[in-house]
Amino acid sequence: MKIDRFDGPVLSLFRMVTGFLFLCHGVASMFGVFGGNPATGQAVDFAAWPGWWASLVQVLCGGLVLAGLLTRPAAILASGSMAYAFFVVHLPQDLLPLRNGGEPSAMFCWSFLLIAVLGAGPWALDSLLQRRRDASGEPGQIDVPVRSGGN
Repeated sequence: MKIDRFDGPVLSLFRMVTGFLFLCHGVASMFGVFGGNPATGQAVDFAAWPGWWASLVQVLCGGLVLAGLLTRPAAILASGSMAYAFFVVHLPQDLLPLRNGGEPSAMFCWSFLLIAVLGAGPWALDSLLQRRRDASGEPGQIDVPVRSGGN
């Protein structure tokens, strides 16, 4: 059995689960549902820096990554926001994520970086849109002739 045939579906599922969890985290902080913001248990005050803006990034980027739409830019923004959260909020408390509460930030940061590098996978709106562009032969696509045979 060739295990690498599962690469695309597993990448898609990883992207969807990561995006969904990030979206839920943002919705919890922004609207005070699902236990609210982890620090207070309440919704973050509207437009308060950095909490509300971080929640907005989590909702928008989480939704985009979940859907697989504009996946790489959304994943880069999400990864950067989690790196900021780790270094600015958690690291000053302690070096180790286990002791400073920064494990979710670190995991989200590296997970989104992986998604940004590997892409959305086959089960994504980005992939569907690309397949439609390829099938329609939209202008702007560069067709590179492939030579067969010798050099």
